Amino acid sequence: MRSYRVFVVLACVLALSCVAVAAEKGLGIRDVSRITFVAPMRVGEVVLPAGEYVVRHTMEGQEHIMVFESVKAKSVSAKAKCTLVPLSAKAGRTESIYQLNAANERVLQELVFRGDTAKHVF
Repeated sequence: MRSYRVFVVLACVLALSCVAVAAEKGLGIRDVSRITFVAPMRVGEVVLPAGEYVVRHTMEGQEHIMVFESVKAKSVSAKAKCTLVPLSAKAGRTESIYQLNAANERVLQELVFRGDTAKHVF
């Protein structure tokens, strides 16, 4: 009887996980992408050095979070909240849109990944 309860609980957890993953996929974005910054870029509170980054889209409760991790230096990373904004069609190319702040730093404003149907706005 006890093993049956454990099985039912595990089945429910698995089903809920599948539903959550399916809902994420319906957003029109990939969970993991790559981006190369040709110059230092401020992402959230962190200035990332120029280089290639693995970008993961995660959820913390109801908030969308982008996690940037350097491909070469594992200790270099940043997290930032984002909002998903639907695009009218699949993105034809990957783009990073930034603004210069008073300290002349590039501050990431938007990310668009090739093939996605939504952009990330910071």
